[in-house]
Amino acid sequence: MERTETHPAAGRATALTVLAWVLQVLCFAAFMMVGSGKLAGWPDHVQVFEQIGAGQWLRYAVGAAEVAGALLLLVPRVAGLAAAGLAVIVVGAVLTHLFILVDSGWAMPAVLTVLLLAIAWIRKRETLSLIGR
Repeated sequence: MERTETHPAAGRATALTVLAWVLQVLCFAAFMMVGSGKLAGWPDHVQVFEQIGAGQWLRYAVGAAEVAGALLLLVPRVAGLAAAGLAVIVVGAVLTHLFILVDSGWAMPAVLTVLLLAIAWIRKRETLSLIGR
């Protein structure tokens, strides 16, 4: 039986790729559900955006961005960019919950922000290749 040796960096790269895919699929599911809920007008989303006072147009815009970002998370070449864009949206949600709604709804968006930033970091090579670096 012949034994093949692998370089430790190759194993680390494979593990990061697997981790990226797991995070991407989890975030895809979360953003498809939440974004679709915003677009469909689920009562809790309508109520939150009424409390914010920016109008329901913002609910539609955020919902559309979340659904588009979720779909782009499944495309490896743009997944890092999609994750970074979604992270910006979710940081907005964290700040909204902390300073406008003043409730405890900031924890889940904060966790999603960390997961999205992890995806963006793991996929940074693909993202940089988009801008020719």
